[in-house]
Amino acid sequence: MFPMLAGACPAQRENTMSLLDNLTNLAGGQGAGGSSALEIIGGLINHAGGVQGLINALQRGGLGSAVESWISTGTNQAISGGQLSQALNGTPLGAHVNEIAQKLGVDPNQVLGQLAQHLPQAIDHLTPNGQLPAGEADLSALQSLAAKLGL
Repeated sequence: MFPMLAGACPAQRENTMSLLDNLTNLAGGQGAGGSSALEIIGGLINHAGGVQGLINALQRGGLGSAVESWISTGTNQAISGGQLSQALNGTPLGAHVNEIAQKLGVDPNQVLGQLAQHLPQAIDHLTPNGQLPAGEADLSALQSLAAKLGL
């Protein structure tokens, strides 16, 4: 799913740019890098078996009130990378995040921090009017969000 990561080299590991900038370089300079973060979110959704599966996993992990705020039409509650780490710890989704971090040559906490920053808006976008659309949303909806944000 991440062929863009195949060429990651040790020099990239020492790069002090933000993870999103690092993702942008690895992806060949797509936008401002946000679309690459959205690809990672898309990968989480895929590994969870869909948007509902990701929502369920986060709720089981203790992020129920935050997730409900993302789904509802109100303000999105922020989460930290640490909270996301606790929610995904010991799950297949947590293992997926660790694999991504390993491929990027960065600490998993960096990936979790970026996911925590973008996940609320992504879930909010994927649940218009406070509900999952019929047939669920997919990566194309995330790409729509990236375009909307100018990423």
